Amino acid sequence: MTSDPIPPAKPFFTLSDIEQMKNDTQRILESGRLTLGEYTERFERQFASLIGVRHAIAVNSGTSALEIALRATKLPKDGRVIIPTNTFSATCAAIIFAGGIPAITDVGPGHMTIQADAVKEAVHAKSHGVIAVHIGGLVCPEIEEIREICEKKDLVLVEDAAHAHGSKIDGKFAGSLGQVAAFSFYPTKVMTSGEGGMITTDDDEIAQTARILRDQGKENFNSNRIVMVGYNWRMPEFCAALGLIQLNHLQEFIDRRNAIAKLYDVALDDANLDRVMTPPNQRNNYYKYTFYLPTSVDRDRFKASCRSAGVNYGGEVYWPPLHLQPAFREFVDSHGHFATAESWGRRMVNPPIFSQMTTEQANRAMITSLDALSKLK
Repeated sequence: MTSDPIPPAKPFFTLSDIEQMKNDTQRILESGRLTLGEYTERFERQFASLIGVRHAIAVNSGTSALEIALRATKLPKDGRVIIPTNTFSATCAAIIFAGGIPAITDVGPGHMTIQADAVKEAVHAKSHGVIAVHIGGLVCPEIEEIREICEKKDLVLVEDAAHAHGSKIDGKFAGSLGQVAAFSFYPTKVMTSGEGGMITTDDDEIAQTARILRDQGKENFNSNRIVMVGYNWRMPEFCAALGLIQLNHLQEFIDRRNAIAKLYDVALDDANLDRVMTPPNQRNNYYKYTFYLPTSVDRDRFKASCRSAGVNYGGEVYWPPLHLQPAFREFVDSHGHFATAESWGRRMVNPPIFSQMTTEQANRAMITSLDALSKLK
């Protein structure tokens, strides 16, 4: 193995970022306000301004953001929420935790996101809403058609924007396209707060409910009067401070990831390999870069070959899909068909991509990958 392996993902902090975090940590500790203080308020305000919404509510994880978002839309007990099978388990689990029932659909070929036709077919008398999941930084291409369906059927549209910080479609930011959205700041994401999540919305009532729910259901931070059954979903001030630092770099992170993606595009197009195509009306943040192996190539052998040469592929987004996960088997319709998710998902791979990746590393990743493919065909 090479002495300089390329990781699948890596958070990036400059020396000045580290120094800033030291100063912020001291200020937080001296203040004695370790949660829901000035840093959280600033992070929320600046994130809302970026996305172009009135409200941003910081919480302790993307999973929490999803559950709170669903509860804040008044999801009834056993209300159905339509979701794609190609998503992380948290999308499905949040529905269950919030008291609803996931209605799992297949996805579109190539981009692996939910389709408007699948939403139409899944609408049920007990349907409450749809979660459109933006995968790998690509905004769900049919989000506008899905929004129109939701308006006609009186359904709530929730965005799972865990991957989509700074991504756009038709000039609009992910997180501003439905009634409410949920972001994640897990360490592998394009920007991180260590751990954390954010809810974005233009709906005043949803925002107020979300703020109550994240802090044990208290009517406000300084009250012990419980007005809802909430939970401890607060974001620590240290996480908010780190999030502010990362937010300042978000656009340069996205620019660099797009530059790496263009290098990958050229290499893969020359090799005639299928890849996720970003439509011209989108700005993809390239949280993940996705291409598809030939059907004759075993994915595990391919990744092992690359790893032995120092190029580490990350986990797929996502495999296995929800309908193949044992925990969610009871929510899969026995007549459901998931041919697209299975056929494309089995071929999906995600080469390394991160915000400080060098051109040399990107070129080496592609040379190694194409060499491994040539040996395994």
